[in-house]
Amino acid sequence: MSEEKFDVIVVGAGLAGNTAAYLMAKAGLEVLVIERGETIGCKNVTGGRMYSHSIEKIFPDFAKEAPIERKITKERISFVTGDSATTVEYAADKLGEQGKATYSICRGHFDPWLAGKAEEAGAMYVTGIRVDEVLVRDGKVCGVVAGGEEMEADVVLLADGVNSLLAQQLGMKKELAPSQVAVGVKEIIRLGEEKINDRFGAASSEEGTAWLFAGDVCGGNVGGGFIYTNKDSLSVGIVTTISEIGRIDLAPRDMLERLKSHPTVAPLIKGGETIEYAAHLVTEGGYDMIPTLYRDNVLVAGDAAALVMNLGFTIRGMDLVIESGRLAAETIIAAKQKGDYSAATLSQYKTALDNSFVMKDMQHFRKMPKFIENHRIHGQYPGMIDEIMSELFIMYGQEPVKFKKKAMKAVKKVGMMNLLKDGMNGMGAM
Repeated sequence: MSEEKFDVIVVGAGLAGNTAAYLMAKAGLEVLVIERGETIGCKNVTGGRMYSHSIEKIFPDFAKEAPIERKITKERISFVTGDSATTVEYAADKLGEQGKATYSICRGHFDPWLAGKAEEAGAMYVTGIRVDEVLVRDGKVCGVVAGGEEMEADVVLLADGVNSLLAQQLGMKKELAPSQVAVGVKEIIRLGEEKINDRFGAASSEEGTAWLFAGDVCGGNVGGGFIYTNKDSLSVGIVTTISEIGRIDLAPRDMLERLKSHPTVAPLIKGGETIEYAAHLVTEGGYDMIPTLYRDNVLVAGDAAALVMNLGFTIRGMDLVIESGRLAAETIIAAKQKGDYSAATLSQYKTALDNSFVMKDMQHFRKMPKFIENHRIHGQYPGMIDEIMSELFIMYGQEPVKFKKKAMKAVKKVGMMNLLKDGMNGMGAM
């Protein structure tokens, strides 16, 4: 048994764990962070974008110092069939306003920077060690068992990722259901800044694009693809719900190749070099899969708390987990001052989350996961849109037909009642 007792042990050095460690160490608490990866960030392969408002509460000018990639100045959504894409683009200066800006980041670079801030504040990090279980005595959490050694603490913060076996051990989280979790497969493809600027219409290497793809990418399965522009590389990947795997003869890795070979995407990545390939789990269940967040001497934060939202038009998670780390830290700091780590005291964490944008947004979009499960969105609607667009733009001397009639022909293949029902459900989910 270790003779040293910490104020807090944080399990997991992701965004939530690092944020909490920084704030708690800054407040004078003795903090130990245990990360199973050999290095900070090596297990955090999310390729994507960070909404900056959460981290700016902690580091107002973080973008001047942190290893961000590009500020997102263009949003694109494409509905694709096997050989076509109907794309909606939104570009505006307001996308880059202070407090509203989003950035593409590579977690392998960003997470070590944030952990470095926590270490500078006094947090201790141990990497390459897996926490095997939470230490419980007399019904109360009192530390963890890692690397065969017992390490004690007044409180444990579980920020150990989507599949938090430790939260399951404590009965705070149920085993993940296949419909509640997706698998993401991602490559980072190096192209060079100049090529990215040219191919994505960026005036400089500060401007970036977030591009989502729905439809044929996943063969009609629930899921989609994405491209995020980094400084000199692209994050290219797909996400598909685990319960969908096996529905068609197309594995997730094949879906990624399907996206990369699509006529819209292939020219964008031509000549690129794959420098990273990885897969990871993503929670998809939204508000209804949030676990128990507190009990005596323990809190759950970040991905372990299922704080991710797939809204179809964007995917959010980083801003939610950073805020959860901040609020968990504030709760633990207050508990330290009181000398009381009971569930009654730590319940302030849940109260703070409920009063924050985190739970308000999660509740607001509670119906979105069910709506996105609709196979017509991923299978039939892209084809319907393609047919309407081809009738609108292709001319070969054919007999003129009223556009309404052309459009209705495409709509009837899906069904007018289905279209109306899905439209109403979509509006209800938002």
